[in-house]
Amino acid sequence: MFVLPPPPRYPNGNLYTGMPGGGSLLETNNTLEHPTGPEYQLVVGEGTYVLRDDLHLATPPPHPSDAPQPNNNPLATTIGLPTAGTKLSIAVIAPRRPPAQNLFRTQTAQSARSNLPPSIQEETQSPRSDAGSATNGFGSASYYSHQPTFGDNNPALQPAPVKGKKGDQRAKPKNNIVKSNSSYVSRVIPHEALQKRLTERSPDGMFAFANVNRALMWLDLASDVKTENMTKVLFTKAHALCHDVNEFTKSSTHLDVILGFNTSDIIWYEPVSLKYARLNKNGIINPSPISTILWIPNKENLFLAAHTDGTLVAYDKEKEDAEFVPEEASPVENGHSNGTHIHRFHIKKSIQSRNQKTNPVAVWKVSNMKVNSIAFSPDGQLLAVVCDDGKLTIFDYINERVLDVYRSYYGALLCVTWSPDGRYVLTGGQDDLVSIWSIADSALVARCVGHHSWITDVKFDPWRCDERNYRFGSVGEDCRLLLWDFSVGMLGRPKPMSVRNRGSVSSHIPMHRVESQSTVSRLRSNSSLTQADGMSGEREEVVHPVETKASTAVLPPVMSKIVDKHPLSWLGFQEHCIITSCKDGHIREWDRPKEGAGDGESTTAGSGM
Repeated sequence: MFVLPPPPRYPNGNLYTGMPGGGSLLETNNTLEHPTGPEYQLVVGEGTYVLRDDLHLATPPPHPSDAPQPNNNPLATTIGLPTAGTKLSIAVIAPRRPPAQNLFRTQTAQSARSNLPPSIQEETQSPRSDAGSATNGFGSASYYSHQPTFGDNNPALQPAPVKGKKGDQRAKPKNNIVKSNSSYVSRVIPHEALQKRLTERSPDGMFAFANVNRALMWLDLASDVKTENMTKVLFTKAHALCHDVNEFTKSSTHLDVILGFNTSDIIWYEPVSLKYARLNKNGIINPSPISTILWIPNKENLFLAAHTDGTLVAYDKEKEDAEFVPEEASPVENGHSNGTHIHRFHIKKSIQSRNQKTNPVAVWKVSNMKVNSIAFSPDGQLLAVVCDDGKLTIFDYINERVLDVYRSYYGALLCVTWSPDGRYVLTGGQDDLVSIWSIADSALVARCVGHHSWITDVKFDPWRCDERNYRFGSVGEDCRLLLWDFSVGMLGRPKPMSVRNRGSVSSHIPMHRVESQSTVSRLRSNSSLTQADGMSGEREEVVHPVETKASTAVLPPVMSKIVDKHPLSWLGFQEHCIITSCKDGHIREWDRPKEGAGDGESTTAGSGM
């Protein structure tokens, strides 16, 4: 007779608190270790990355009023609170511009072609005719002053001048989080010498905000005492699933941090002054959990939250909330040229709405399933969205148009990112594959094979990218970190999956294909062909078919290694290190190779730990 195995046993302090003896009710401290040995090294072509620090964040105990009931059945299907592994939001007050920022320059047609292989130079043209300069590229003030941004055409969104407010002052939340009487905030533990540490620290140091279950920790990763939290905030019955720091407003005296919770609530938090405000209280606008939250590029007040019901909601941090009643704008249908209905993109409230006295600023229904991740393009003009339905959507969020929809090989897509120059989008998901999508060609470039489980995060390394060569990394639930290299010419030209015209997504990136008239006739519907011929600047969105494995290039990793004992949840690249974090609260910093240390190193995949 088959006998069920005994239930798993979890040590005290582990993230899982539903088992008997699942942790003490006492607060514990972070711990820091410096393990050494070959198993803590990453061997890549440029040299060897060495593990410097392993910071283990203390897991908070369950709140006394919300102690979970033990369930000893290992096959139980009881649904617990939505939670997420430890993720980081990094804030470097005085960052050095990575070499890849040089990719953000505007280019003449001649300079744009000179950076590409000869085989494709004749097929490209520059979308801008300004002289190349690193000072007017993506992310610079001069660039954004010439580019449309979210809500520019709506007078109702223009901020009113504030009396007595100086130009260098930033708006702060109204409530003191330490003295708060809200039942939502359980406890706040600021460092006893917080202001002194802020005054004495180097501006080049790296701050990090990290979530562990119901706790948010503010860390100074450049400090000698990085185990000591700058501030630790404990929430009563809510787990922070995502957070983000506003790059546009950050300074040595001000940080705007936004947090999204499984309760659907949003916290706007300013850690220097210990002030906070709560938005979408009790789900008044949208009651579903928030999977990803990001500040909208070059905006002081606006941020975008991805809810698990498939909705994207734009909020203003200073507006009051009001019960949301959809304005029922016409849905946009996406389909093939034969009219086959695929899914509907629904504008429930437009950014052009004149009703902007209260939140939300805009609401878009992009899927009937969970939105897992969103990412803005480097120039802030486009948004990439990945969902449980396995679709990657390229969204012109400024004009509220869906441009392209791509599909995974199978399963959900869980993470997404853009290359530093905006030419490529990477996705990772439940098919254990990293996919490289060429935005210029509307094509799948390659699928990257090497993970043994779901991929949880993928990022480009801007310090190892240039005009032709790209480095990116990925982490997954197989506890592995993989590094990948590819170049513009190594994979050949991808087969075009659709056709581009000026005014489409290609106008936001440094290159796009010029298709023949026969290709246009074969792939476009009559309506979109008319638009292309008339150069109206508009086109129909395209839903692309799934590319077969046989027709897709395969890219192997240059390094693959198990770097943690727990499933990984986040990956980041900084000037001096690679950072990984896992679902058990470990934050590991891997120092980059020293100059000249890569001589003779192997470029083959490393062995597992």
